[in-house]
Amino acid sequence: MLDDRKLDVLRAIVQDFVSTNEPVGSKALVERHHLGVSPATVRNDMAALEEGGYIAQPHTSAGRIPTEKGYRLFVDRLSTIKPLSPAERRAIEQFLDGALDLDDVVRRTVRLLAQLTRQVAVVQYPSLDRSSVRHLELVRLTGSRLLLVLITDTGRVEQRVVELAADVDEDAVTALRTRLNAKVASAYVTEVPNHLADFVDHEPTESRAVASAVVAVLLESLVERREDRVVVGGASNLTRLALDFPDTVHPVLEALEEHVVLIKLLGEATRPTELTVRIGDENVYEGLRGTSVVSAAYGSGSRALASLGVLGPMRMDYPGTMAAVGAVARYVGRILAES
Repeated sequence: MLDDRKLDVLRAIVQDFVSTNEPVGSKALVERHHLGVSPATVRNDMAALEEGGYIAQPHTSAGRIPTEKGYRLFVDRLSTIKPLSPAERRAIEQFLDGALDLDDVVRRTVRLLAQLTRQVAVVQYPSLDRSSVRHLELVRLTGSRLLLVLITDTGRVEQRVVELAADVDEDAVTALRTRLNAKVASAYVTEVPNHLADFVDHEPTESRAVASAVVAVLLESLVERREDRVVVGGASNLTRLALDFPDTVHPVLEALEEHVVLIKLLGEATRPTELTVRIGDENVYEGLRGTSVVSAAYGSGSRALASLGVLGPMRMDYPGTMAAVGAVARYVGRILAES
């Protein structure tokens, strides 16, 4: 364990390196930070930090830079996360409050995160497994074709066309829609198959064929689930960070195209707004070992629906990024709860 003074020196090195992208020397630390000790003491503390693997010397006669281990300790020992200014909070609220539907919420959230953090933003759509049914709509397109629309409490909308063997009239469609909603409205999506297990058997004989076709399409749509839906924004921010990817940024761009990788990267949604920071080798995908990911679950109350976050170099403004991700996650959860 490091004493408080060495932690102060490490914090100063991280802050200066993130700001300047230049190795930090003891003289600069004494000049820029009120550490309350002599330059000789700072040099001794830096030597101890280097021996512990928290900082490294990139080349002879240079200052020091944080290592992956140093960034990890810096994040773990953050006493406070830099609060957003009132203007930043108002901007987030106003930008997201104008959203028209779930797709618009996700698109706006990606743009907002990328702008606030100047990193790559990733937002996962709410998981069907964590959603409940708000309403089932049946629309008669033609005599033998219906449109089935599943609307969840998170604003997610799934649409499917139901092909029928024979024509059905509008009154029969309306009556079937009412009976279906009586069965599944407010039920969690994962419970819908159980709620409809004997639905067709209890239908009037004349409507069983239509009910069977509709239920089959509904259950099929739930099996598909499309839970790998994520939206990525701000990839162009990587172009200004070329110095942070000395070999190539290509593996990072490749990973951004793999949505399964991104979902694993964001992590399992647990408690809303709980922040997770993965640094360097803590990221499971090899192409992202030189990056850091700050993510948070979003949802309402204690129910997490999905995750969002940002990806960037290890040389990241962690306090500012964590504050932005946490704030946006809270606002998105609130918007979905009120929708």
